[in-house]
Amino acid sequence: MEYYPIFVDLKARPVLVVGGGKVAEGKVQGLLAAGAGVTVVAPQLTATLGELVAGERIRWLSREYEPADLNGRVMCFVATDDGAINAKVASDCRDRGVWVNAADDPANCDFILPAVVRSGKTVVAASTGGASPAMARRLRQELTAFLDEDYAPLTELLAEVRGEVRAAGLTVDGEAWQDAIDATLRTLVAQGRIDEARVRLRAALGVDRSPARREG
Repeated sequence: MEYYPIFVDLKARPVLVVGGGKVAEGKVQGLLAAGAGVTVVAPQLTATLGELVAGERIRWLSREYEPADLNGRVMCFVATDDGAINAKVASDCRDRGVWVNAADDPANCDFILPAVVRSGKTVVAASTGGASPAMARRLRQELTAFLDEDYAPLTELLAEVRGEVRAAGLTVDGEAWQDAIDATLRTLVAQGRIDEARVRLRAALGVDRSPARREG
């Protein structure tokens, strides 16, 4: 099966997680990182999930799953080791048009989860289409080493100056951006010389140039 890779905005969107064990814990952590509104339905929870409930970061339905739990949800994650439950939840989700992912159960998934590496606002996802979880983990390790600590401040700086470019009504093409992110700029960021890097980036993109380059 071929998958279409996308990044989904789940901020404040209602998501259901069925199960309260370690696998569910991992799903919940990833969803919270994306800002989702998470409800967990399970008779019992891990200590970590319990702390999230106590801190009012997630909602807990302390019982077995019921089909009505899907009402209003945009997505559902099934994190149990019971194939019958996986199939039941997946069937209920598809009846309601809710996207579903069942851990380690591709037949009951509308989508699969890639290996994810985060560095500030930079997010890189890698997948083997479910063919080899071991290779996906290996890719994540290598990407983690590649996305060193300099990527986060560099991304923040690029986002800041991009906002300035837009506010100034300037048109800067993709090649100009690529040329601006050169070795010197990255070295300045790596050395913590953010003000100097900002000046260099602005100059390279022409943020301070005359209005002749403005759109319209």
